[in-house]
Amino acid sequence: MDKTPLREPAVAGQFYPSQAAAIKKQISSFLEKTPPPPQNCIACLMPHAGYIYSGRVAAQTASRVQIKDTVILLGPNHTGYGAPFSIIKEGTWKTPLGTVAIDTKLAESIMEAVVLLKHDPTSHAYEHSLEVELPILQYFKHDFKIVPIVFLADDFHKLKEIARGIARVVQESQKRENVLIVVSSDMTHYETLEEATRKDTEAIQAILDLDEDKLIERINHEHITMCGYAPAVVMIVCAKLLGATKGTLVKYETSAEASGDASSVVGYAGIMIQ
Repeated sequence: MDKTPLREPAVAGQFYPSQAAAIKKQISSFLEKTPPPPQNCIACLMPHAGYIYSGRVAAQTASRVQIKDTVILLGPNHTGYGAPFSIIKEGTWKTPLGTVAIDTKLAESIMEAVVLLKHDPTSHAYEHSLEVELPILQYFKHDFKIVPIVFLADDFHKLKEIARGIARVVQESQKRENVLIVVSSDMTHYETLEEATRKDTEAIQAILDLDEDKLIERINHEHITMCGYAPAVVMIVCAKLLGATKGTLVKYETSAEASGDASSVVGYAGIMIQ
């Protein structure tokens, strides 16, 4: 059996601090003084840029969501390594805040239900999109497991097939109420503040409407450079099959908030799906 005993952090000290105390201090600085209580959600979407840029949106979103015992992490594959749709079925991921184990039983069940998903540690070894979410989730919950999945391909029919398989496994699982789907995605990349906000509003509304067809149509028609639209499609389809009826925008910002440069921004959205 292909073992994946420990995945070391690939972007600690780059996207987020390398020391636990510094991570906790930074995340704490992003939070509202009197945040609303966490809500029971089926899924959520969080950004994955450097914390200085997207950390406030990600942290405030995580603070509004009840982190479940198992988190199915869905994100884009930026590196180009590995299988088109890749999962890790065993092992442990390490961050400066500690280790997070893979939910092997659930991961293997998903692999059995979705033949498109391949166990491929290569796809995950240097990918940042899932890793940067872990310390934020760990800040709010100390003990949970993960099922990490990244997407290199965006075939719409295959994405729906993957979503249906994941939903079926979660529905049949004894831990259905203890599974949270987290999608990692940034929004529009490197356009003016005005144009990025306009395009992101279109994509966000499609997600809030739980309309995967509309999201894809707007991505294509408006040329929206949302890096995680493929996992977002999977999230929407899967969440609806699990009973989701609404989406809520927690927060939207752009990199201009940190950089002061409105000529070329990246958009960040935090969304809850219930």
